[in-house]
Amino acid sequence: MRNPGGKHPCEKDVETLDIKGQLAAGALKLVGRLPLRWSRRLGGLVGYMAVASRGESLRVSRINLAHCYPAMSPAQRNSLARQSVVNTAMTGFEVASLWRQSWSRAEDAIVRVRNQQLLTDGVDEGRGVLVLAPHIGNWEIFGQYLATVGPTTSLYAPPKIAALDPVIRAGRESTGAKLVPTNVRGVRALLKALKAGDIVGVLPDQEPEESGGDFAPFFGHPALTMTLAYNLVQRTGCKVVFGFGKRVPGGFELVLLPAEQAIYSEEQKVSLAALNRGVEACIAEAPEQYQWEYKRFRRGPEGKTGIYRRG
Repeated sequence: MRNPGGKHPCEKDVETLDIKGQLAAGALKLVGRLPLRWSRRLGGLVGYMAVASRGESLRVSRINLAHCYPAMSPAQRNSLARQSVVNTAMTGFEVASLWRQSWSRAEDAIVRVRNQQLLTDGVDEGRGVLVLAPHIGNWEIFGQYLATVGPTTSLYAPPKIAALDPVIRAGRESTGAKLVPTNVRGVRALLKALKAGDIVGVLPDQEPEESGGDFAPFFGHPALTMTLAYNLVQRTGCKVVFGFGKRVPGGFELVLLPAEQAIYSEEQKVSLAALNRGVEACIAEAPEQYQWEYKRFRRGPEGKTGIYRRG
C-alpha cells in the first residue's frame, strides 16, 4: 500500500534526524564564536535550568552519590548533585568554544599544569605513556593539551548525529591528535603508538561491553571496568598517568596524577582495582565536577542491578 505522504516512514525519520543534526551543528558553531568565559556562563545558566527541572541527570546523580558516599549527609549529597549537573552543562558549552577557536586562545585559558613532569618524563623516556582521563571538569581541553606534548592517539566513536562528526573531529584533531575507531583496528593502533613511545589517551570510567571488562571495586561497589588499559600495559610496558582538566576561576588547571604501582600487576583484578582507585583519586580533587549522571552501576556480577529503576 502506498504511503499517503509519498515517503516511507523510515525516510522521514532519517530526514528529521538530519535536520536536527544540522541545527545542532549550527548551534555548536554559533556558541563556538563566544569567548570561553561567556560559553561557561551560558552553560551554567542551562545547568541551573536543568537542576530546576529535576530531570534524569539530577536523579541519577543523586543515586550515584548515595551509592558512593553513604556517610555524607543527604543535604551535602543533594548540593553535590546540583553542582555536578551545572558543571556538566558548562563542559558542553565550553567544548563548543574549544573546538571552534584556535589552540592559542584555548592555551591562554590554561592557568597552570600540575605535575607535568609525570607526562614529559614518560615521553622523554620513549616508553610510551597511557593517559587515563576520567570525565571530570573539561576533558576536551585536556585531550587537546596532550597532543601538544607529543604524538597522541585516542579512541573515537562517531556521534549518532552525523552532522556533528566533522565538527567534533576538527576540534579533537586541532592540535595534532590521531583519532582511531573503537574496534580491533583501533586497539592495534593504540598498541603501535605505545610501542613507538607515543601518548595514548583513554577514558577509563565508562562501562564497557561485558566482553571487554571485568568487575572491580569502585567506591566500594563492584563496577564493570574496562580491561583495555590492563591489556595495553601488559603488552607494551608503558607508563600510566591519570589526568583531567579542572575548572578554576579564569580557565582550567590541568592535573596529572601518578598511577599506583599495582596498576602494572600481571593479575588483572589487582590492576583493575588500582585503575578504579586512580579514578577515585581524580574525583577527590573536584567531586562537584565529576559526571555523576553516568549510570556506572547498571550491571553487577549477578546481572542488572536495578539501582536506577524509578519507583
